[in-house]
Amino acid sequence: MKFGFSICFALVLLSACATKVAVEENNEPVVEVRKYLFTIDGEPTYADEFLYILNKNNQPGADRAVLSEEDFEKNLELFINFKLKVAEAMKLGYHETEEFEREFAAFREDLRKPYLLESEVQEGELQKAYERLQEVVKASHILLSFPTNASLEDSIAVLRMAEKIQSEAQAGADFGALALEHSQDPSAQVNRGNLGYFTAMQMVYPFEAAAYDLQVGEVSQPVLTDFGYHIIRLEDRKPNPGEIRVSHLLVRTNPADPASEDRAVRRIADIYAQLRLESSTWEGTVASFSEDQGTRNSGGLLPWFGVGSIVPEFEEAAFNLTEIGEISPPVKTDYGYHIIRLEERKPIAPFEELEPTLKSRILRDSRSTLIKSQVLAMQKAKYQVKENEPLLLTLENVLSDWSGDSADALETVLNAEGLWEEELVVIAGEPMPLRTFHAFVQKELNAVESRRVAGWEGWYERFLADRLKAAEEQELLETNADYRLLLQEFREGILLFSLMNDLVWQKGILDSLGQHQYYEANIDRYQWKDRVPALVVTMTQENETQESNIRRFLSSKRYHADLKYQLEDRWLDEFPLLFTLEDKLVEVPEHPVIKALDLSKPFHDIRQEGKQYFVLTGERVPAEAKKFEETRGMVIQDYQSYLDEKLIGELRNKFVLRLDEDEKKRVYEIAVN
Repeated sequence: MKFGFSICFALVLLSACATKVAVEENNEPVVEVRKYLFTIDGEPTYADEFLYILNKNNQPGADRAVLSEEDFEKNLELFINFKLKVAEAMKLGYHETEEFEREFAAFREDLRKPYLLESEVQEGELQKAYERLQEVVKASHILLSFPTNASLEDSIAVLRMAEKIQSEAQAGADFGALALEHSQDPSAQVNRGNLGYFTAMQMVYPFEAAAYDLQVGEVSQPVLTDFGYHIIRLEDRKPNPGEIRVSHLLVRTNPADPASEDRAVRRIADIYAQLRLESSTWEGTVASFSEDQGTRNSGGLLPWFGVGSIVPEFEEAAFNLTEIGEISPPVKTDYGYHIIRLEERKPIAPFEELEPTLKSRILRDSRSTLIKSQVLAMQKAKYQVKENEPLLLTLENVLSDWSGDSADALETVLNAEGLWEEELVVIAGEPMPLRTFHAFVQKELNAVESRRVAGWEGWYERFLADRLKAAEEQELLETNADYRLLLQEFREGILLFSLMNDLVWQKGILDSLGQHQYYEANIDRYQWKDRVPALVVTMTQENETQESNIRRFLSSKRYHADLKYQLEDRWLDEFPLLFTLEDKLVEVPEHPVIKALDLSKPFHDIRQEGKQYFVLTGERVPAEAKKFEETRGMVIQDYQSYLDEKLIGELRNKFVLRLDEDEKKRVYEIAVN
């Protein structure tokens, strides 16, 4: 049975039919109450849920057929049975178990993520990071750090100094000289503030954002990071060349030995000259002369790298190579002298490929804090958050000594100050008193896997984030039918699984007495048909000589168990693919070869569907009942089906089911159309 229709179209039709608007004489609209498809003990189930499940189980496809009335009735009965089982699970309290709450909460968290503002903001940051990856920028900077245990006055003084230096740089002063004089980045004494090329995700976020916003030659305003204030000058920007893989040969230098420099220069020059000879090989030369012990035995091969991830001198020389296999002239770095060979190049990967890595890195760096701040601001505006500022100030004072690890201590302070019913915040028009905040803290502290928070401020931020997320989900439930129905489907699926596992599946496996009773009561289901012991030789290779030998060997024999081993020993050691063997007690009517044989004869030489068979059969075993041990697996399956049917019967007697026939007819018309 295959059928399907557009769920969106069905839901639109359903919405149009389920909530009708009439107009009275005074032109005031009158909204009719939404009708239910059926109720179970008064609890309604509406048509949109049934249509959602019906369509999901029968997705459109090439082999889909029009939904027949019989199909509709069968699906509706299955749906009602499903809802009856969910009602029973609820009645038994399955939805209140810790296991259910944990599993459902985890699914709900995963399901709602794509719909939340946080995902929208995070997606924007991912796209921004990927766009920046398309370029590399070259920047210089001057860093002014804060003194240890800096006061507010100290911070302002650093800012003023940064502004002064920035003004000088904008006025045309030599930026490198300014960096040499003022920068507290130790590397400035060597590089005069020049950081070389880098791309997105390689610098702290505020620095990266400022650098990418500059034009070449432009100097930034002071940029605050955890390191202090930076004045940044953009030197260059160009397309990102992607990643390369190179191998290298290294001759080390020893800064403590002045003579080692000259020796290294002569040695690397001789090696470079040798590499240019046609008789030399890269791998052999590296193995003989490279002083990088980690790579000399693998041809000097290094991992993939991009711009900004390796020492600048090496990086520049490597990226200047254009042809695969091209070798660079000797390159000097702090490690010594290198000769570099280009092995592979690859461009920036597509967004879909990089997305998981980018997301992981964004969630680990300062962007995550930025995302949270942006989301909080957007949520506060969207849900019209009104915070009780005077109360917040009071709580900051009275709870200054509260460690945050005891709900009882919080309750004591709230009682002592008479603040228990004070309104803390209003979200989407819903007031939340301090009693609500206390209940949240108590619940979180009692949760085994809950993340601990220190002090009043941390707990308030967590409470506010939780309540705003709840407001978002409530809006989702009210406005997004797909989300609501999928969430309900999974919730009820967990309940159904738990109920069936306890009352049907596990009981069917563990209830040995019930299995035997069911077996005895239904013994007619577990019968052997006529059987015969049979040895079936199926030839799998063309070999007329050996086929004739096997025929001659078997034609004079009668069936016995040892024949299989005689055949294997005599032929399969030398011709392992000559034939396959089957030796067992088979049901005559069920075997494709034996069912057509004259079993009064012991030997059978037949050709069927292009295959050659030799068959020896023994004495026929008449039809009889299977022993319980012989059919236990089938009995358990049938017993589980019996328990399921029994459960449905009991539930239909236990619950009051009311089906609205008019609504059923309307839903059928929607489904078939």
